[in-house]
Amino acid sequence: MPTALLIRVLDVLMGWKAWRSGAVSVGSGTSLAWRRLRRVHGNRLRIGKGSIVHANIIFESRGGDVLIGDRTYVGLSTVICFRQISIGNDVLVSWGATIVDHDSHSLEWDLRRNDVQEWSRNRKDWSHVPDAPVVIADRAWVGFNVTILKGVTIGEGAVVAACSVVTRDVPPHALVAGNPARVVRMLTNGDGAELSQ
Repeated sequence: MPTALLIRVLDVLMGWKAWRSGAVSVGSGTSLAWRRLRRVHGNRLRIGKGSIVHANIIFESRGGDVLIGDRTYVGLSTVICFRQISIGNDVLVSWGATIVDHDSHSLEWDLRRNDVQEWSRNRKDWSHVPDAPVVIADRAWVGFNVTILKGVTIGEGAVVAACSVVTRDVPPHALVAGNPARVVRMLTNGDGAELSQ
């Protein structure tokens, strides 16, 4: 059996269970790499129409919500959700990006000292781990190897340059770059005029 066909069959088998659980809904014309979904049971993944999603989507606990809009492309990147990540319509997310809505561990040693032991038992105490929703608005473009951290909103039509680390909100129609990402310039509307914020 050719490799591409084997991968497709594997995707269908893995997707069937997630789809039957009601945790995943996929719009018409959307392509999803089902084999890259982790721990969807008890969470919700909704993807709109005409999108292509190749990302690893990992739910950290139960009650997480990942929403991906219509005509959106998410390349071979990683989306790590504890509570809420929202990616709008007509968004491009390149390969190698990481989008995460939490800090993974407490900053206080006493509160994270047992994390590894708890993982080995398939448990984790999230009560001391800061989290905040991530929003990527319509028509944004996220370049390759970008990291977007908890609580960030990427504004409509904004562009995040490759290899940037986004730690705070990005205004609509801004080009940001760097670590931490900062506004390089405001984008134009095609006739040379700057778009207003």
